[in-house]
Amino acid sequence: MEKPKNRHEAVKYIQADRISTEDSAGRPETEKVCIIQEAPLMIDVEGIETYTLLCTPIDKKALVAGFLFSEGVIDGLEDIKTFKECGDDHSTIRVRLKREIPRIDDPGRNLMIVSSCGLCGSEDLNKRIAALPEVGNTLTIEAGQLRLVSVGLREKQELFEMCGGTHAAAIFDKGGEIVSFAEDTGRHNALDKAVGKCLMKGIGTAGCGAALTSRLSLEMVSKCARAGIELIAAVSAPTSLAIEVADKCNMTLCAFVRETRATVFTHPARVIESKN
Repeated sequence: MEKPKNRHEAVKYIQADRISTEDSAGRPETEKVCIIQEAPLMIDVEGIETYTLLCTPIDKKALVAGFLFSEGVIDGLEDIKTFKECGDDHSTIRVRLKREIPRIDDPGRNLMIVSSCGLCGSEDLNKRIAALPEVGNTLTIEAGQLRLVSVGLREKQELFEMCGGTHAAAIFDKGGEIVSFAEDTGRHNALDKAVGKCLMKGIGTAGCGAALTSRLSLEMVSKCARAGIELIAAVSAPTSLAIEVADKCNMTLCAFVRETRATVFTHPARVIESKN
């Protein structure tokens, strides 16, 4: 299992009162509750942009790499000359690129992106959707593997087991093996971390699948399209725009993945009947 590193940075214990909501309620009981951390992370890309994300403060370099990749600032880790924490300020990571990249033509992106937000920071949404690539046709998966990947994702959610409050994302290969996993308070942060870990390990994401604990909204589909991911399997519901964009990008979108069923909304040919 890929366990979270520096868990002390991911959680904290808060004293709280547990009360009863029954009619014959007793006295409150004081207890220590494990709470997931949420903190700002500033990404200062020299000559390009400054972004502030609210995230769980672990796997920060993976988050930076994945975020810049999904935003189109970099095409791969080879575009980054250096990225490191700013001295004693662990909430800032400064990035220097190997080549000059024109400022992204979207002035509305230089803002705080909270844990429930993503592409909603864009002022020209249609332009960004039109620029999304069409993914390849190299992945097929047996229906039963959707369940196994979902179960595998759930088993890795150590932070969620400790205190709840996190989403998780995993990247899996053509054989259904999970090659990257991450947790975060923000669903899009978790996906960026998982993709960023692949970038840092030299694992290609094109032709892979993504397993998600969150709902399938536009920004999740757009990040997967940018990474060349061909299939998304999520335990929750999709939005109408996510379905439209997945269809446009030739992606298979599977939602409501459960023990005995899943709903395939787009490009179902990639999901084949289980042999057993």
